[in-house]
Amino acid sequence: MLQLGLLFVFRVGAVFLGSVGVVSVGINAYKKLTEKKETASPSNPDTTLEKVKSDKTKALSTDLRQQQMVDISSSTTDNREIREFDQETNFYLSISSVGLGLATAGSLVFPPLSLLSVPVSLCVSLPIFRDVYRGIVKERKLKVAVIDSIGIIGGLVSGYYFVTAFATFVYYSAAKLLSKTRNTTQKTLINVFAEQPRSVWLLKEGTELEIPLHELCVGDIIVANAGEIIAVDGIITEGMATIDQHALTGEAQPYEKGVAEKVLAASIVLTGRIYIQVEKTGTETIAAQIGEIINHTSHFELSLQTRGEKVAEKTVLPTLAAGTLALLTLGRYSSVAVFSSNFAEVIKVINPIGMLNFLNLASKGGILIKDGRSLELLNQVDTVVFDKTGTLTLEQPHLGKIYTCNGVKENDLLTYAAAAEYKQSHPIAKAILQAASERTLNLPEIDDSQYEIGYGIKVKITGQLIRVGSIRFMEMEGIIIPADISMLQESSHKQGYSTVYVAIDQQLGGMLELQPTIRPEAKHIIRQLRQRKLSLYIISGDHEQPTKQLAEELGIDHYFANTLPQDKANKIEQLQQQGQSVCFVGDGINDSIALKKANVSISLRGASTVATDSAQVILMDQTIAKLDHFFELAQDFDTNQKTGLATTLVPGVLCMGGIFFLHFGILNAMMFYNISAIAGIGNALLPLIKQKRDF
Repeated sequence: MLQLGLLFVFRVGAVFLGSVGVVSVGINAYKKLTEKKETASPSNPDTTLEKVKSDKTKALSTDLRQQQMVDISSSTTDNREIREFDQETNFYLSISSVGLGLATAGSLVFPPLSLLSVPVSLCVSLPIFRDVYRGIVKERKLKVAVIDSIGIIGGLVSGYYFVTAFATFVYYSAAKLLSKTRNTTQKTLINVFAEQPRSVWLLKEGTELEIPLHELCVGDIIVANAGEIIAVDGIITEGMATIDQHALTGEAQPYEKGVAEKVLAASIVLTGRIYIQVEKTGTETIAAQIGEIINHTSHFELSLQTRGEKVAEKTVLPTLAAGTLALLTLGRYSSVAVFSSNFAEVIKVINPIGMLNFLNLASKGGILIKDGRSLELLNQVDTVVFDKTGTLTLEQPHLGKIYTCNGVKENDLLTYAAAAEYKQSHPIAKAILQAASERTLNLPEIDDSQYEIGYGIKVKITGQLIRVGSIRFMEMEGIIIPADISMLQESSHKQGYSTVYVAIDQQLGGMLELQPTIRPEAKHIIRQLRQRKLSLYIISGDHEQPTKQLAEELGIDHYFANTLPQDKANKIEQLQQQGQSVCFVGDGINDSIALKKANVSISLRGASTVATDSAQVILMDQTIAKLDHFFELAQDFDTNQKTGLATTLVPGVLCMGGIFFLHFGILNAMMFYNISAIAGIGNALLPLIKQKRDF
């Protein structure tokens, strides 16, 4: 009895001396960690850009992009706290592994080494103790850290150095896994300039000078040519051009704009050449204002609150009560055993493992899940809202009808148009060339010296002057438009179709009607989603008639047309206020706010940088073909998480009962702990096992 008392006193003394030593070590370590946090530069988010239509638009300088992202990161508290959490986790995980090594060596080889693990265990427990203090004093609630801290102190005082070291190692392993499941790559601001040229052509005293974009001032005149992205919001002072602004407004049809008309930053000049008087630059442009709205409407939580974490928090009070009862009735060791049988840490480990495995499965299937919570939230979704342009339809239209006049044949008209557009790379030119290829038309060679691009295209073919362009171009060239063609054009525009005119010498040869191209997989996916009893909507900045027509063709009952970018998010909120859980599928700058507002947001790879930054999920094959598979993955994930919860709670309840009725000790508790961990991890790995078996 005396020997046991002396041994206990020795152990308590060792822990006390170790504690004195660890105070200075812990303070120094914490200071170093804090210094690292202050001096470390924030990691840059992935700003990989899709290839844009002009070589000049590729060249945003790396240092400018990095500086912009540093400014954004330094002003974003959530991102800073996430980085600090990750740095702290990495630091203490490495220290806890040293403590576990010492405790293991002490248990198997040289017992005094176990004592060296005591100050290490206390050192790595400092954040846990701080969490206890913060929870009780500031937040006025009991966190799982309370159970952890009691278990650590009880284990050290009782001489269970290996158990304590192992527990702290598991704690930081869980934190490490959780940090991986958090959406650390989410970005709170868009970098619109990533898709804009870093320089512009300034018109000064009749001379065009290339200057850096940031030197541009309001009132300056810049020049934008075909294939370039407009860098500013402004007014056209000279020239005419076909402008593609669907990335900002959602309107599928390109617009021809001339003198005194407005143009927006981030829109693309398809054809023509224009002079623009600068009205807004930099953060004042509409695109950048949208980015600011995204920043202010961000509702992403700082940390990932999985179902397991919530359950773990609920076990604190019952465990405290059971531990206290064991202390009063069975003694100190049984009480420590009770606190060791709280398997909350197992829940916090296996849920992220399961999530990571499903993220892995999704990525192999072409689905990039940036926020693991979307797997849980998708099971609650009852409404799917699709953006129209770029999501249900392709960027490139297709040739619908050919209207001819003055005796010109269809194939001849298409041949002239394709020959003239042969060197162009914009979507309209591609559609015309594709139609000519499908009809196996032989395109005549043209003389480059006779090839002119201005407000339209002029080219000499077999001695004839061919003009290809818009109705305004034809009127400028003195080409008479027959009344029946004008009526057909009005009808086409009401349906959201684009039109291209072709003139031969001084007579109009006819008009090409270009229609939006529905994604080939769209109808099949819509049928699958309808089978899941989901409510489906289309939301578009396009006109009423083309939006309604697309909805009818795809079998979608609801749609919103003529929706401005800022109003898309309002439509999402309107549905949510009606009690619906919304999954939004879209792309483009104009979709970014809606992506943020939706319960689950999905975008396509190849969408603008903004969309891929804002969305929780990205379909990597640039189609919506994987959408139904994503819903299936979410269902499997929900089942896996519930099974994992059962594999944790059942051993915990059995162990707790064994302590009170069969006098289980700490080692028995650890045995059940291991059983629970193995069963839970096995369940979490089950998706990968099934995949390999199926393969």
